[in-house]
Amino acid sequence: MKFCQSCGMPLSQDPLGGGRNADGTRSDHFCSFCYLDGAFVDPDMTAQDMQTLCSGKLRDHGTLALLAWLKTRHIPHLERWRDAA
Repeated sequence: MKFCQSCGMPLSQDPLGGGRNADGTRSDHFCSFCYLDGAFVDPDMTAQDMQTLCSGKLRDHGTLALLAWLKTRHIPHLERWRDAA
């Protein structure tokens, strides 16, 4: 299973099937919530901002706070954030 290398969401759960590169092809690395037209939707976001956003979305969908925190701990180790460091 492939995961978005920005937010960690399984790409199979992306309603658009993945983000889009500048040439219109589907990105194999990023979801459509994070990456469109060859650029990040929120280029100024930090890994910590992404953790906060994703944790909140998980809680909004009924995930317990502790589990949401556990599910977002890996975000700083994803490709987008490793390359930014």
